[in-house]
Amino acid sequence: MIKKCLVGAYLIVVVFASAARSEMLLDRVMAIVNKEVITWSDLYREMEFNASDEIRAMKDADRQRFFKDNEMSFLESIIDMKLQLQEAAKNGITVSDTEVTAAINNIKSKYSMTDEAFNETIKKEGFTPESYKKKMTEQITLGRLIEQEVRSKVIVTEQEIDAYIAANKDAAKDIEGFDISRIWLKKTGNDQELEQKAQDIYKRIKAGESFSELARSYSDDSSAKTGGNVGFVRKCDMSEDFLNVCSGIKQGDISEPFRKNDGMYILRLNEARIFKSDKEVREALRQKLLNEKYNAELKSWARGLRDRAYVEIKT
Repeated sequence: MIKKCLVGAYLIVVVFASAARSEMLLDRVMAIVNKEVITWSDLYREMEFNASDEIRAMKDADRQRFFKDNEMSFLESIIDMKLQLQEAAKNGITVSDTEVTAAINNIKSKYSMTDEAFNETIKKEGFTPESYKKKMTEQITLGRLIEQEVRSKVIVTEQEIDAYIAANKDAAKDIEGFDISRIWLKKTGNDQELEQKAQDIYKRIKAGESFSELARSYSDDSSAKTGGNVGFVRKCDMSEDFLNVCSGIKQGDISEPFRKNDGMYILRLNEARIFKSDKEVREALRQKLLNEKYNAELKSWARGLRDRAYVEIKT
């Protein structure tokens, strides 16, 4: 009996030791940034945290495949983030617990989540409440650093707007339009059945189900893999049917199903960029030029941090 117990204990030790070795092999070092290490689990937690709604709506296997295919580009982003956090520490940028708690409460409010639902969601992403607070602290810190070092230094003058308009006679046409997502049900031989299917999907969306998830499951459009997201479509490039639908709903709303020659459509209006005066057009162009300048300055600034750092990527 004693011998059997010892054998059992030995097997347990071997199993646990083997599991520990497997975990160490799996959680390998992906990169070294100055004196900080980025592990595989760090990388995947970061990918889950920063995933868009469309990526979150993917089935687990599809989402993991997407992450795997984009591992290196995500890793480059995390390296930049680590360097920026190190720079923030040098600059003495801090965030209080009160600010972090307020940010988390805003997220709960935005998605109408109870504490239990929120904790369950972050658990699926690989976070504990404490590690999620740490991540939120980092996000707020980065925002402050970038505001201080980049965004606050970017300006667009009236002369630059005038020059852009002079060089781009159709500037207003290029920036006026709609950011949309859509579900397309391809035309079949049974119009009544197709219309009923569209109405059923519409009712499920109105009842609270995810547009992106339903698009992924039912849409015949190529955008299905991104949760139906089509992106920005210029007003001048839209058919009259689509233009009328988008003009008739508010930002964030879902259209009722409507028929076209190739099938049934349901649209979600993510953003409307329609301008009623020259002043609004100029303001939109100012924002466009600001964004372009900001992105260029951000890349240059981040490149400077990288050039001054020790970075080793393990492949």
